[in-house]
Amino acid sequence: MSKLGTLGARLHHGEVGYDFVKNRKIWYAVSILITILAIAGLAVRGLHMGIEFQGGAVFTTPKNMTVSVATAEGYAEEASGHDAIVQQLGDGSMRIQVAGIDTGTSDKIKDTLAEDLKIDAEQINAELVGPSWGEQIANKAWQGLGIFMVLVVIYLAIAFEWRMAVAAFVALIHDITITVGIYALVGFEVTPGTVIGLLTILGYSLYDTVVVFDSLKEQTRDITKQNRWTYSEIANRSINSTLVRSINTTVVALLPVAGLLFIGGGVLGAGMLNDISLSLFVGLAAGAYSSIFIATPLVADLKELEPGMKSLKKRVMAKRAQGADEDEDPQTATVAVGGPGDDGEDVTPAVVGPRSRSASRGRGRPSGKRR
Repeated sequence: MSKLGTLGARLHHGEVGYDFVKNRKIWYAVSILITILAIAGLAVRGLHMGIEFQGGAVFTTPKNMTVSVATAEGYAEEASGHDAIVQQLGDGSMRIQVAGIDTGTSDKIKDTLAEDLKIDAEQINAELVGPSWGEQIANKAWQGLGIFMVLVVIYLAIAFEWRMAVAAFVALIHDITITVGIYALVGFEVTPGTVIGLLTILGYSLYDTVVVFDSLKEQTRDITKQNRWTYSEIANRSINSTLVRSINTTVVALLPVAGLLFIGGGVLGAGMLNDISLSLFVGLAAGAYSSIFIATPLVADLKELEPGMKSLKKRVMAKRAQGADEDEDPQTATVAVGGPGDDGEDVTPAVVGPRSRSASRGRGRPSGKRR
């Protein structure tokens, strides 16, 4: 077995682990700092919206153009009086985007560009996007994102509980804010591909979060019937037991996205890949972080406010203060959180942490008798 696999098994059985919940204030502070930087970048620089959202024209030149991108950009800005974005395509042609112009203006810009580039105007393909259509596309994108968020919260509230739904919602807002802030700081164009990327990374983020929540729900069943572990300790155990799985899923997903962003967009110059690959790359990383460091610790904070969890914590602390568990590590102990069955006999307890050999041998004996 590989070292990572061995570590994953030890994390799953509670033999090793990191106290994410105990150190949650550190990670909350890190997230708040990153979020503030993202919001500041968004406020100062703003988003560079593509013509699909604000309207404009796209001019595509013939193949094998000898003019540089900088020169073509200067020609386009001089001809239109607006900022222009020029991309060198793989076949040698250029894609020139100019926002905020109408049909009549685009024809004049096309003729001027043809004269500056020393080509026939008929060789330039012009595509016009009206501002009303772009506004409609933007509204539909926001509506889709809003509907997605509402459905997610409803599902999690039904499948788990409202506290987990709130924590997942906060994690999703965290991921979106960071991704959008990075777009503002980097200056990449926001296109419909960017929106698709945002929805995709929210799905990945939810996947990791739901995996931890499912483990947490299972391990905290009948938690108040025991007095060895608090809710926060079991929540931390759930994070550690799924940690390697979350890391592996994220790394596998990031590798092809990194290829699109750094090789396709950076090395090969396929700039159209940047709009979707950047959102995927940043969002996947932020989603993995929020699933581990934000969502589950936040659930623990909310649950610890319940009277039942407060009472449980007092019992656990009182028992430890009495020295009842001096020879047991509370992070690796076997905790029975079951209870009597319908027939009056003890049911097999749910186990949080590794089961001792004696407990494993005794599991098959009837009537719950132990040696």
